[in-house]
Amino acid sequence: MGKEYKFPDGFWWGSASSAPQMEGASNEDGKGMNIYDYWYAKEPERFYNKVGPDVATDFYHRYKEDIKLMKEIGHNSFRTSISWSRLIPNGVGEINEKAVDFYNNVIDEMIANGIEPFINLFHFDMPLELQKKGGWENRDVVEAYANYAKTCFELFGNKVKMWFTFNEPIVPAAEGYLYGVHYPNIVDFKRAIQVAYNTVLAQAKAIKAFRELKIKDAKIGVILNLYPIYPRSNHPADLKAAKIADLLFNRSFLDPSIKGEYPTELIELLEEYNLLPFVEKEDKELIKNNVIDILGVNYYQPKRVKAKEHLPNPHSPIMPEWFFDYYEMPGRRMNVYRGWEIYEKGIYDVLMRIKNEYGNIPCFVSENGMGVQDEERFIKNGIIQDDYRIEFIKEHLKWVHKAIEEGCNVKGYHVWTFIDNWSWINAFKNRYGLVSLDLKTLKRTIKKSGYWYKELSQNNGFVD
Repeated sequence: MGKEYKFPDGFWWGSASSAPQMEGASNEDGKGMNIYDYWYAKEPERFYNKVGPDVATDFYHRYKEDIKLMKEIGHNSFRTSISWSRLIPNGVGEINEKAVDFYNNVIDEMIANGIEPFINLFHFDMPLELQKKGGWENRDVVEAYANYAKTCFELFGNKVKMWFTFNEPIVPAAEGYLYGVHYPNIVDFKRAIQVAYNTVLAQAKAIKAFRELKIKDAKIGVILNLYPIYPRSNHPADLKAAKIADLLFNRSFLDPSIKGEYPTELIELLEEYNLLPFVEKEDKELIKNNVIDILGVNYYQPKRVKAKEHLPNPHSPIMPEWFFDYYEMPGRRMNVYRGWEIYEKGIYDVLMRIKNEYGNIPCFVSENGMGVQDEERFIKNGIIQDDYRIEFIKEHLKWVHKAIEEGCNVKGYHVWTFIDNWSWINAFKNRYGLVSLDLKTLKRTIKKSGYWYKELSQNNGFVD
């Protein structure tokens, strides 16, 4: 008999996804365009196999079937998002009643199946009309988001008790404004920092609206992609590199969200390089007074860094990588499809840090998963035998379990994702689901991992 890993009573078992990655129906029932609909229409070749978000997994039409499947594979909770441009097609102004009906139906269906709805307000999908006004760079858009958030709380707050302001808010800032990977494909560190700052401000305003509504038994949090950042060595130069990477990639959102203020060292660094964002004097108080109740932790891989090998090109745009180089640790294990390191202990290091440095705020693993290409290779008797995914989840859960045993306030684990879903540039290249999606017929088939996940949830743990 192996070791038994039991989790606390009432542990959340489920998965996470988002409106733009599942719903499809991107031109139906009055939905406005978001930046991904627009970008795909403009440059389809930027997306893997030219597959855009117009169908995704067709959750818009198949949510009943999908929610039954969620129940069948042991979900007691599921996170998705509301599409801002579906609910308020122009980002401000008129509410789309068909969207209100849709989200009410989805939430009711989840509750009827014993699945707690975790509802996130923003998952990278800025309404196009607001992007035209400058998106997160524009403080009017911050106000528009606060109004949108309040609208959602008023419409669905009687049923939804778990709310999230943003998923991975660093991504639109970094990928959209710093590395030029996501729309609007800009490379400008200062603008990226303004976007990140305005997002934190938007969060504080949404939390303020949430508190004022006094929704009974409800909590509000944020979902952050956090990285344990490991220096190559204990050399002071490597340690300094890791510290700066941590300030930029973790603490820039962790500290204001939980502690209500930015780290002094981050402010000093940005000041030194003339990168500080524009702020109003009342912002500080607002951020201080509106912190989160719960933290979602997305963990996929660590970052390993070392001191710079060479001085940055003074004529190149300033980047975080001016301060450190990435370090490829010899012998590291890789998920070759995604180019990501697999390092299970990282999840424990992140959770313990939240316990020790962030007041042991209630938290949960909000995403963790493994994307693999061409999974059809592993079909036996009609089912994808994804033992590698079971192994991946299990090995991470062992470290989550250890963190809980050591007093970490971890409330649940959500795998990414329920069904192979569409992703920003990779479309359906890497499959992450517990359920497979046939792109031609949209047929859903539970994978081996889905059946295993059901047992995990029923037993509230596993034996290994």
